[in-house]
Amino acid sequence: MKILHALLLLAALMVSSQAWAVEPDEMLSNPALEARARAISKQLRCMVCQNESIDESQAPLARDLRVLVRQRIMAGDSDTQIINFLVSRYGEFILLKPPLSWHTLALWGAPPALLILGILMIVVVERRRATGQPALGAATRLSAVEEARLSEILHTDAGP
Repeated sequence: MKILHALLLLAALMVSSQAWAVEPDEMLSNPALEARARAISKQLRCMVCQNESIDESQAPLARDLRVLVRQRIMAGDSDTQIINFLVSRYGEFILLKPPLSWHTLALWGAPPALLILGILMIVVVERRRATGQPALGAATRLSAVEEARLSEILHTDAGP
């Protein structure tokens, strides 16, 4: 029974841990506007944590950004205007999902390119294995002539 209580307590703490980020004094009284603020905050990267949205982060900068988003909402800005304002201030890095553009092409293109490269390498290795060719970089046995020449070189260098 104690284990069940401990598991329930742990589950409750894990579920509520993300809710601690947005403080009650930050929240807007209008539920529709608050939902809009939360939706925008989930799209923006915390510049301190870098792997969390500002909605999840407890960093002071994330709090400042959440407050700024709510201020811009109250001023009548659209979601796009708010996001554009923050991008102009912090760059596209603030977006958790940056748009595809010429300067984010490597970010978007690297994973598929690496996957294709890996598949091609597997195909080449398997074809070499099927035809009996040595793998790339694999050591091959010396011919009898090469072994004799190597032995001659080693014995002449060894000296008297």
